[in-house]
Amino acid sequence: MDKNIDLIEYRDFIAEMKFRIQHAQIRAVTKVNQELMTLYWDLGKMIIERQEKSQWGDKVLEQTSKDLKKDFPGMNGFSVRNLIYMRQFALAYPSPEIVKQPVSQLAWGHNIRLMQKVKDTSQRLWYAQKAIENGWSRDVMLMQIEGNLYARQGKAVTNFSQTLPEPASHMATQALKDPYNFDFLTIHSKALERDIESSLVDHITQFMLELGKGFAFVGKQYQLSVGESDYYIDLLFYHLKLHCYIVIDLKTKQFIPEYAGKMNFYLSAVNDLLADER
Repeated sequence: MDKNIDLIEYRDFIAEMKFRIQHAQIRAVTKVNQELMTLYWDLGKMIIERQEKSQWGDKVLEQTSKDLKKDFPGMNGFSVRNLIYMRQFALAYPSPEIVKQPVSQLAWGHNIRLMQKVKDTSQRLWYAQKAIENGWSRDVMLMQIEGNLYARQGKAVTNFSQTLPEPASHMATQALKDPYNFDFLTIHSKALERDIESSLVDHITQFMLELGKGFAFVGKQYQLSVGESDYYIDLLFYHLKLHCYIVIDLKTKQFIPEYAGKMNFYLSAVNDLLADER
């Protein structure tokens, strides 16, 4: 390498080039996927129109599959089952504006599962958008659908609109669900608070997915020293979008006013002791 080249400057130069290349690769893959979804929609529409016009039954799809496989030997996706999925795809989204919808950015496997699991178009598009925003795998998306995330997202009763400024109140509301679904814990109904805490931490990946986007786990039994006394928060999180700490105090009994007082104490202590660390 030329002795006149500064190594730090060169490393930064290479890092920038790698970033540009990777960004271009992502855009290329996204564009290819959009073109494929558009093609599948077009083929599905053609099948629908021809079957309606010529009164062809589904038997014709077997011959169609054979002919397409023969003429395009290097291209997958022309099985009879996939042709039926293409037809369902065009039925699920009747307008050619599909290319502008989030489903066109999803992998074909995601779209098939969405059609199978979600019948309402607006909900289907909502899940598609969330899958793109959060980078959900197919299994994670199915878990969110089965947990009815659409109905639970942003439905928790809060006083955020009175206590937080916009847009913070809207963001905080959207970050919460009602109710949360912790079926994955598989613990008995009389479990102690510490049992629940330990199980949540043991299943931290699923717990974080259930909490939603933007939560970062800080710790369990997080120690706060106030004066000469130590206090311990059951679970402490930080929200990357809201830029605030989230305190969770686990209780297995019916709510009483004293719990609110304890929570307010924790919140004040976290604000005083940890705010400078953000």
